[in-house]
Amino acid sequence: MSNIPIHLRGSDGGASAVPTLYDEIGGMPAFDKLAAAFYEGVRDDPLMWRMYPQDDLEGATWRLGHFLAQYFGGPSEYSAQRGHPRLRMRHNGFHINPEAREHWLRHMHAAMDQLELSPIHRAQMTDYFDRAATAMVNTFEPSPGAETDS
Repeated sequence: MSNIPIHLRGSDGGASAVPTLYDEIGGMPAFDKLAAAFYEGVRDDPLMWRMYPQDDLEGATWRLGHFLAQYFGGPSEYSAQRGHPRLRMRHNGFHINPEAREHWLRHMHAAMDQLELSPIHRAQMTDYFDRAATAMVNTFEPSPGAETDS
């Protein structure tokens, strides 16, 4: 999804001029924790694990944490290093069906549990994650190897 919220910033790519969800939940340490907790869950999920770069888990964790930090009002380090997020394009090569969407959301909800978010912050993040996960669905075919992963 490319509809990143607009945040009033003090300078180009600088800190937000008003508090954002990023600030309110603890800044980059919170997003680092979220990304790390998400990948901990993914590691134990055969359906999801095959979609992630086991040889670059540290990079994947950085990318997820910094993308989400930027999306929720933090610094624009993700775009500075990676360019426009282009989430659908970057995920197009993966088999993302409704089952994979549900697995992804399950792991992201468990990761949010680690942050002990206020109800309003959790609702804001859940809304985005639900929309983003739905936008990534690119097939309705069963997952490869679904018979053996159940």
